[in-house]
Amino acid sequence: MIVRHSIGILFSATGSYGTVGRTMLNGSLMACSQVSDDPYSPVLLDPLVIDPCCELSAYATGVETMFDRGIRHVVGCYTSSSRKEVIPIFEKRDALLWYPTHYEGFESSANVVYTGTAPNHHLSPLVDYVVSRFGSRAFCVGSNYIWGWESNRVLREDITQRGGTVLAERYLALGDTDFCSIIDAILDVEPDFIFNALVGRSAYAFFRQFRAACTARGIDQKSRYPIASCNLSEPELSEIGPDAVDGHLSSSVYFSSIDTSTNRAFVAGYNRMFPEGPAVSAEAEAAYIATKFLAAALVEAGTDELQSVKAAVRNKAFDAPQGRVTIDPETMHAYLTPRIGRSRRDGQFDILVEAEQPVRPDPYLVRASPSLEAVALRPNLRVV
Repeated sequence: MIVRHSIGILFSATGSYGTVGRTMLNGSLMACSQVSDDPYSPVLLDPLVIDPCCELSAYATGVETMFDRGIRHVVGCYTSSSRKEVIPIFEKRDALLWYPTHYEGFESSANVVYTGTAPNHHLSPLVDYVVSRFGSRAFCVGSNYIWGWESNRVLREDITQRGGTVLAERYLALGDTDFCSIIDAILDVEPDFIFNALVGRSAYAFFRQFRAACTARGIDQKSRYPIASCNLSEPELSEIGPDAVDGHLSSSVYFSSIDTSTNRAFVAGYNRMFPEGPAVSAEAEAAYIATKFLAAALVEAGTDELQSVKAAVRNKAFDAPQGRVTIDPETMHAYLTPRIGRSRRDGQFDILVEAEQPVRPDPYLVRASPSLEAVALRPNLRVV
């Protein structure tokens, strides 16, 4: 017997970070389509899509609407502020959020399954990489909310333990695009690298303005002031534009240039289903993974009851486009494969280093921060 399950999909497809939101929406819808079109699948996924338009208050309204319609599982949220906004509602209504993106860690909710990266998947490897190659003097710039604050805090603590220093931290409100004073401050203190925790339109404007400022001064920004991010993906490169798109570092677990048959099939299927884009990304893959895990757990549990579904997804594994992904039963976060890429003018990333195997999630960084060798990162022969 085939059972139909209504699920919620809650991403901002419009607004200041709508480009990322659309790619996440696409990833989840692609998984829904594959599950429902599979003739051997005992479940059909019936998604209810709500777009909060990057308005924080609209997330709570959206999930309440879903719950009032009997939905108990929601794949959604991009920003940490939106996740924090809705978690109390999930706890009150005995529902489960499947959160599919990188985040700052230091959280564990009984009502969340995390399929995006924990800080030991993106921040720790990135610090290893940039300090060993560029130096230990950082300038941090971020959006003025929890993602920027906490990412910079973790980086500051990590780099200080290595004998380095954060020269300054600067924050702008989500969507703000005036970086004149921040760029002047960067050029004044001359850091070894810039850590970027800006989101959406703010990030795109910063890349363009900083490249232009360096060019006007005869500075090769890519080599003199490399910009390193944990939240830069392919669809955002097109938003930056051709004059400033190349040479930026991104720490992630997925790039669409991963050269495996599984990933090539995933990218081809995504492009067929969404020819208008945005381009496939780490966020799209994480939303795809979350929806696939949700479907598998619903099948095994035989119900949408929260505890039964959580029990079913513990230790469950999936051969994802990035490689093997497993849900850690202790933290309800995912084992993922860290990678560091460098952006190209064609809107893709060269993969510089990658882990040899999936890394256990450590959302509270209670274990020793892994070095490049400890997480089995190795040179990738596709380096340009």
